[in-house]
Amino acid sequence: MTLEPESFFSPDYAAARGRFLAAARAAGATLESLPLAATGPGGEKLGIDVARLGSPEATRVLLHTSGLHGVEGFAGSAVQLAALERAPAVPAGGAIVLVHALNPYGMAWLRRANENNVDLNRNFLAPGERWAGAPALYSRLDPLLNPPTPPGPDRFRWRLAAIALRHGPRALKQAIAEGQYEFPRGLFFGGRTLEPGPRLYLDFLRANLERAEYLLAIDLHTGLGPRAGETLILEAGVGTTPADKLERGLGGHLVDPAAGRAPYRIRGGMGGALPAALPRARSDFLLQEIGTCPARTVLAALREENRCHHHGGRPTHPAKQALLEAFRPSSPKWRRQAVEKGTRLLHAAAAWTFSR
Repeated sequence: MTLEPESFFSPDYAAARGRFLAAARAAGATLESLPLAATGPGGEKLGIDVARLGSPEATRVLLHTSGLHGVEGFAGSAVQLAALERAPAVPAGGAIVLVHALNPYGMAWLRRANENNVDLNRNFLAPGERWAGAPALYSRLDPLLNPPTPPGPDRFRWRLAAIALRHGPRALKQAIAEGQYEFPRGLFFGGRTLEPGPRLYLDFLRANLERAEYLLAIDLHTGLGPRAGETLILEAGVGTTPADKLERGLGGHLVDPAAGRAPYRIRGGMGGALPAALPRARSDFLLQEIGTCPARTVLAALREENRCHHHGGRPTHPAKQALLEAFRPSSPKWRRQAVEKGTRLLHAAAAWTFSR
């Protein structure tokens, strides 16, 4: 019996992981788990789980990842569960690789960052790029974004609005979201070295996808854009397929940072690591965002959860639950739309990949 789309959402990381592993086995997928030293709230083991459908020596690969931003992984997990229930056909020489929870710590603890407070989508710096620096405006914003006090009312939104009036909303958004490497307790901290999860993931790609001649990677996120709306963002400097051709092939509008249309640009994005990890493959990378709530609500939830985390808050803390609602809304309608959009793109991407 086919499940309703919203039923693929899990209540917590442990349940999501168990369901993913069971669904992968039922679909006949090959499984591999990449264990991490960090543990969950109950001391449970954490790991990045990978399911492969198709040939271990595939030359055409669809790579689908979830949970790079921890708490955002619930939607990605739901899409992967739905895909495993009704998987696209995989031809000879092809493979679909589903990577579940690239940041299992963040998913288990209801954080966007990992165990070291690192935003993993700012952690994949290019070889030779310095683990240092912060936008000048971010340096002035850090006391507001990361106050040394527990969660509590402090007129944050009014103070942020005043700064937006002074500097402009676009400049403010870029300064906050670009990624920074100077304030380890702050938001969007990119780290001081490649984190354990990203290191394991890149090692897995090098060891298992070395025969790939063409690879299309989709990384699913939530939180950006209009509620339940879909935003598809290319990674600047990564794709080998012209944006207009890929757009026609996937049947959805693509936002191309190279054309200056992205909401902001980041340092250390995961897509930028693909060409170095798989130098033989022609690669395209696509970030799929499913919108949840206004950007100011998302930022306020991130700020309060960060304050909560640094003061020992557990996943049951109201600030953690508010973050969960900001990235995994409880609305059945939103959940249904998220799964439908995620699976639509995954199936379109499979058809595109296997026709290369």
